[in-house]
Amino acid sequence: MTDTKAEFEARLRQIGAERYHDLHPFHHRLHGGQCTPDEVRAWVINRYYYQSRIPMKDAAFMSRVEDPALRRAWRSRIEDHDGREGNEGGIRRWLRLAAAVGLDPDYVASCEGVLPATKFAVDAYVRFVRDKTLLEAVAASLTELFAPAIHAARIEGLLQNYAFADDASLSYFRNRLSEAPKDVAFGLQWVLDHADTAEKQDQAAAALVFKTDVLWSQLDALWGAYVAPARIPPGAWQPGTGLARAAA
Repeated sequence: MTDTKAEFEARLRQIGAERYHDLHPFHHRLHGGQCTPDEVRAWVINRYYYQSRIPMKDAAFMSRVEDPALRRAWRSRIEDHDGREGNEGGIRRWLRLAAAVGLDPDYVASCEGVLPATKFAVDAYVRFVRDKTLLEAVAASLTELFAPAIHAARIEGLLQNYAFADDASLSYFRNRLSEAPKDVAFGLQWVLDHADTAEKQDQAAAALVFKTDVLWSQLDALWGAYVAPARIPPGAWQPGTGLARAAA
């Protein structure tokens, strides 16, 4: 039986309430000021891989879209990350955070040292958006429904607990507070309009679950590699490497 739009939206929001990565213990550790400098650095390095692949994911999505109106609406997502005139973009802002925590931005941008599990999870998301239906691809982006709350909590927690945190280093998160809501408003309405059968609603919900798994698995990988007892896999970032000269 097909849910009403209101019922289906509530179902999607419940997925976030139960599965979004704001519930992960690593985020509680980070926002509560319990992470060591190297744990913060590991998070910045690995999260950069995800950030850098978001515009690639969106470009793959747009290459399949025949509707010019949908392409126009989606285009700003790439510009939000890659930048445009008057907006340096989220990737550059993330590298500013990397410098603030003592990392060499060029090292971070090289993606050397990214955990294998991070690569597997993020690359799987890019393939998902490239290969699945447009409905599933858009639905997977709806984790943005829950992002503003985690960004606000992160800004507050980092400012309270870490010396590196200031307006410049946290500019990525502040910008996402205004960027994410406009993206998700469009995406949510598009999913609600196009998931017009019970089968499509199930597909969209499963896509959102998949995306929450992508985000959660990245934090599981960080916890296993860098939080005691640390088990850093071969090839992953080793504390003391990739530092800015002043932090070395």
